[in-house]
Amino acid sequence: MIELRDVRHRYGSRVVLDLPAFGLPAAGRVAIVGHNGAGKSTLLRLLALLEAPTEGAVLFDGRAVTGRAVRRARRRVTLVEQRPVLLRGTVRENLAYGLAARGVRGAPCDRAVAAAAERLGVTPLLGRRRAELSDGEVQRIAVARALAVSPEVLLLDEPASSADRAAVLALHDALEHERAERGLTVCLASHQLEDAYRWSDDIRTLADGRLSPVTPENLFRVTLPADGADGVKHARVGRTEIAVMTERSGHAILAVPPTDILVSAAPLETSARNQLPGQVSRVARVRPGEGVHVTADVGVELTAVVTEEAVRELALVPGRPVVYTFKASAVRVF
Repeated sequence: MIELRDVRHRYGSRVVLDLPAFGLPAAGRVAIVGHNGAGKSTLLRLLALLEAPTEGAVLFDGRAVTGRAVRRARRRVTLVEQRPVLLRGTVRENLAYGLAARGVRGAPCDRAVAAAAERLGVTPLLGRRRAELSDGEVQRIAVARALAVSPEVLLLDEPASSADRAAVLALHDALEHERAERGLTVCLASHQLEDAYRWSDDIRTLADGRLSPVTPENLFRVTLPADGADGVKHARVGRTEIAVMTERSGHAILAVPPTDILVSAAPLETSARNQLPGQVSRVARVRPGEGVHVTADVGVELTAVVTEEAVRELALVPGRPVVYTFKASAVRVF
């Protein structure tokens, strides 16, 4: 539906995004995850056509968006930023603003405002002004304002950062209703992997402006030495070292796929270069049928994905001593 192609975006001389291809499918639920500074918010602004890429193109339905087409395409996409700004006036007036800008007034405007407010649970707030609202309420109102104009694509930057659990559930239900009713495409950015699993079925990771092959639990910025033995180099990560097979040196990002980590109660007889002892810190079942995420402090926090059977056999609970084993060739470098 909407696509970035061969995009390199700079602020000054610094490249903040380097994306050969990035697309949002119609009616998709995509999450962009990554650490602060990874480029998530900038990516959302490019998708919202609020910034033009330094290099490359933005396409809508396969056609490059340029010139006068930018203004038309912007009406199909709405971005709710992490700290949204409400206009002067009441909540009701804020929800009606985008509709009025599109020529929708009177009874149709009132119906759309009422429906969006009810869906996000902000109907009791319609008569209030910004000074009478909490940050969490402002976020929900901003989403209601975005949904009121019926965009085809909704972009959300850290949508749950200021919301309590009830508000998060209301927002999730509202978006699911919109997707089911009219095929809304939703793309959110978050540094919390839990939010990504809750909100989407297509999780993509950004690291230093580039797409990563794994989710962000096991991403580490490192400095690789110039020399190594047998093609293997050791990078300091936290209080430990990770062995990696690479010819690269200098600044890099290491990615350890959670499914490539073997979890055991004691060291294994293996040729794997990485055997890291530690203790389990968290056990999470983030999505049915996709394994159990077991995080351990092995000098740095690493997350492995194991089966329910392994959890039972190894008695994997917080505090349990474990050894994480993985090959140097399993570690990806970019």
